[in-house]
Amino acid sequence: MSNRMVKLARRPKGMIVRDDFKLEDGPIPEPGDNQFRVRIEYISLDPAMRGWVNDGKSYVPPVAIGETMRAYSAGIVEKSNHLDFKPGDAVQSMFGVQRYAVSDGQRVVKVDTSLAPLQRWIGGLGMPGWTAYFGLLDVGQPKEGETVVVSAASGAVGSIVGQIARIKGCRAVGIAGGPDKCRYVTEELGFDACVDYKGGNLAADLKAAAPKGIDVYFENVGGEILDTVLMQMNLFGRIPVCGLISAYNATSVPEGPRNLRAVLTQRLRMQGLIVFDWANRIPEAIAQLGAWHKDGKLKIREDVRDGGLDAFPDVLNLLYTGGNQGKLVLKV
Repeated sequence: MSNRMVKLARRPKGMIVRDDFKLEDGPIPEPGDNQFRVRIEYISLDPAMRGWVNDGKSYVPPVAIGETMRAYSAGIVEKSNHLDFKPGDAVQSMFGVQRYAVSDGQRVVKVDTSLAPLQRWIGGLGMPGWTAYFGLLDVGQPKEGETVVVSAASGAVGSIVGQIARIKGCRAVGIAGGPDKCRYVTEELGFDACVDYKGGNLAADLKAAAPKGIDVYFENVGGEILDTVLMQMNLFGRIPVCGLISAYNATSVPEGPRNLRAVLTQRLRMQGLIVFDWANRIPEAIAQLGAWHKDGKLKIREDVRDGGLDAFPDVLNLLYTGGNQGKLVLKV
């Protein structure tokens, strides 16, 4: 057995292709003093990965050419020289796209697989859930009775945002692509309404779903959806900007928002968010999300794909073509 790793071979242009990455096999790493080795079982596939491989200014340095691809992963401690981690412990962290990883324990979270399966701890109870929790509650600041609209509502973050909005007494309206995803959002996740942006009547359908206007818009997409929502925002509305997936694979500079004037006239507040900004409060999010999940208030679905590390580029692209439903996870 060796350590198989997915490494960045070149900077992608447009949609990711298989030649942008390369598979390498190396020796299984041995933990040193105060370290432990993890056998990785699941890898989180997240829209932000497309930005991580671009060579430009961002909130984290880009993945270097020849470096193992960055990713949140979950696995089992296999060998340990660390007092706080024992063989058999289930853990998650930024272990990367590989079969084995060695860690000193920094930013590693032990997870309770009796509460939820291992893959859920890199999904709704992991980074996407933390992003939804802090992005909606701290940045969006929803008040009981308000209307919260969420784009990419069937995805890993959006699905959690809408459910938290409902827990907080808000009207939750999702935007998703296609009738199947909209049915999932309303019938399984419990949103009050869902608008199919592929239906051809986005503005009218959104108005019907949010007749009192929009107080909080959780932004995951950008583009035409953002322009449409801006014209229906209420006074002093809040827009947490979590992602702009419509532009992640653009090969030229995307057209900017056409309706930005609404930010002025409606006195809106738009704020970007990166979950690392709340690193010291992650235990709070884990505890609250876990409690809601245990009580049946928070439903979580993973879209787990087989194929191992060799399938990584193809499975990752499902995020950008709308081919997944729920949190996309690759089984190692």
